Amino acid sequence: MTSHFEQLITEKMNPATQFIDECDTREMLLLMNNEDQLVPLSVREEIDVIAAAVDKLYEALKQGGRMFYVGAGTSGRLGVLDASECPPTYGTPPELVQAYIAGGDAALRTAVESCEDDADGGARLIDEKGVTPRDVVIGITASGSTPYVLGAVRRAREIGAGTIGLTTNRNTRLSEICDICIAPVVGPEVVAGSTRLKSGTAQKLVLNMLTTGVMIKLGKVYNNLMVDLKASNAKLYDRSIRIVRTVTGVSHDEAVDVLKRADLQVKTAIMMIETGMDRAQAEDVLQRHEGRLKSAIRSVKAGLGEAKKQGGD
Repeated sequence: MTSHFEQLITEKMNPATQFIDECDTREMLLLMNNEDQLVPLSVREEIDVIAAAVDKLYEALKQGGRMFYVGAGTSGRLGVLDASECPPTYGTPPELVQAYIAGGDAALRTAVESCEDDADGGARLIDEKGVTPRDVVIGITASGSTPYVLGAVRRAREIGAGTIGLTTNRNTRLSEICDICIAPVVGPEVVAGSTRLKSGTAQKLVLNMLTTGVMIKLGKVYNNLMVDLKASNAKLYDRSIRIVRTVTGVSHDEAVDVLKRADLQVKTAIMMIETGMDRAQAEDVLQRHEGRLKSAIRSVKAGLGEAKKQGGD
């Protein structure tokens, strides 16, 4: 009798690496590198689906919803990694993008593989975290069949939340219960079944796209600069100064002075310099433009230009 797992492409033997155990070190690494180069191509094949997922997440977050990553093992760790980077990079509150792994935080460091079989545990997680119809749950599982993830996604769907799946196999159980299912097919792993390799790399690339795409659409990037970052350490404080100087052309000292008056809010500082507004005025205009710095600056300058034109008339 053929098992479900035996049908998964990520469980099959890779003919290109069948004798990797007989290779010298350099040959071994070249084989791995050759396989790794297939990953971005597999992700590219899913761009349209990823775009639909980004748009779905954007609409949810714009209306006050949240993102929830749910995974087990490598998939869960990658979700936690992506979510944890959003507050320092984009100034988001920790509750906006959340991530949970089967077995809890202890599983981040020590494998607790049996927990992934607990479908009821995944469903309980959704209830415990207060997922609502405004939210979106993203289930991450290379096989597309991890019970903990499936339980979470099913429960989210029952509640009426949006659901997105991320797997590296086609026609999976996950794809049957998601609104959108992203499935970059990376093929058999270098070591059969070791989905921390190509599958994990593909998942990381997709997660990068989801949060980066959503944050850009939410107005947290000016050109390609992270203008909503939190200057929570020396590196980020220095980056804040450089961003203000890059956008406005002011001196180092002026950038430091305005940042201080803007309570280290890069967007506000840039708005103050570009428009001559004080902090309160700058924050008010930014709020009216939903935090979109470029739109806010253009609006103010257009208004000033119109006023000048009328004055000349």
